Amino acid sequence: MRFRLTPRETSFYDMFAASADNIVTGSKLLMELLGADSATRTEIAERMRAAEHAGDDATHAIFHQLNSSFITPFDREDIYSLASQLDDIMDFMEEAVDLVVLYQVEELPKGVEQQIEVLARAAELTAKAMPNLRTMTDLTEYWIEVNRLENQADQIHRKLLAHLFNGKYDAMEVLKLKQIVDVLEEAADAFEHVANTVETIAVKES
Repeated sequence: MRFRLTPRETSFYDMFAASADNIVTGSKLLMELLGADSATRTEIAERMRAAEHAGDDATHAIFHQLNSSFITPFDREDIYSLASQLDDIMDFMEEAVDLVVLYQVEELPKGVEQQIEVLARAAELTAKAMPNLRTMTDLTEYWIEVNRLENQADQIHRKLLAHLFNGKYDAMEVLKLKQIVDVLEEAADAFEHVANTVETIAVKES
């Protein structure tokens, strides 16, 4: 790691860790959604909305700290990108839950549980990786695994689309379900964006 003679604002590390921990909360709410009845889904959506608001607060706190800090632990544009990308993950997960409730989906297609399992695993890895930004150690396996999970998510998404267009669903149901699985795929992509940014930061700091 590059040796520094100047002090750095270190509160960013804690804020990134808090943001990632909140994403784990969101992924657990997604897991709860599977098999839940309509009343429970509404309650899950309310908790997910609260978690998404907490994510927004965490992101704004990072931006505020960024604007008020003279010296940052790594490049300002990377701090901004990482905070924004973590926020994107939470936004996509909240949108997926909200769509399930708004569209009054009775049963999610087989394969969605695999999408959500991938997101839950990516959330755990991301939360574990964020504290390691302090030392820039033990991060390589993180971004490699998240990229592997995103490739897995792509395969699951393609199979889900093939299932939705096999003629067993009416056109309106296809539109609803496709939007949900597409948003979950965007969440998987967002995890990869975070991992790629972490890799960029680590390379710069090495």
